[in-house]
Amino acid sequence: MTQSPAILSDVSRETRARLDTYAELLRKWQPRINLIAPSTVADLWVRHFEDSAQLLPLVPPGTTRIADMGSGGGFPGLVLAILTGIETHLIESDSRKCTFLREAARLTDAPVTVHTKRLEALPSLEADLVTARALAPLADLLTYANHVGRPVDAGGWQGLFLKGESWQNEVDAAQPRYRFTLATTPSRTHPSAMILSIKDVENVS
Repeated sequence: MTQSPAILSDVSRETRARLDTYAELLRKWQPRINLIAPSTVADLWVRHFEDSAQLLPLVPPGTTRIADMGSGGGFPGLVLAILTGIETHLIESDSRKCTFLREAARLTDAPVTVHTKRLEALPSLEADLVTARALAPLADLLTYANHVGRPVDAGGWQGLFLKGESWQNEVDAAQPRYRFTLATTPSRTHPSAMILSIKDVENVS
């Protein structure tokens, strides 16, 4: 198995073994359930594990609960749960993918709760950090995150959203509906991609 030195260089042997278990399970399930794009299986560690792990330095200090929206095969939420030990809620409407996520969480002993529901059908999870990858345009992500994130009067939420080369267009499209504080971090795994760190979200429409 090809592994990415960048993601594994600073983790313990135990954590590395848990990530290996996750990767092996994903390869086993992938032929039956389309957990990731088939073209990315050969580059699994960089395209998915390292892509998720690059959020780690951006996780705000004091984070106690993460809500990962549209978790799919578990990226980035399950990777962050394994790396941080933070209580993480994986939200995915596809029941087959949720079965995989529960098995992966069990085998890796990750602090994860899996929700087989659409985002708008969930009660608020009061998460202080909300994450998403390849789920929806930014304006929609902010709407969903306001629903599952911690309310403003309880301290509010922050978001980490992995976006592709059209990220600026998405920011521009979201601004008529929302006011927010934005910081950007170039992706380590895609030259034109960006990580959007968002906080102080206000609905202005």
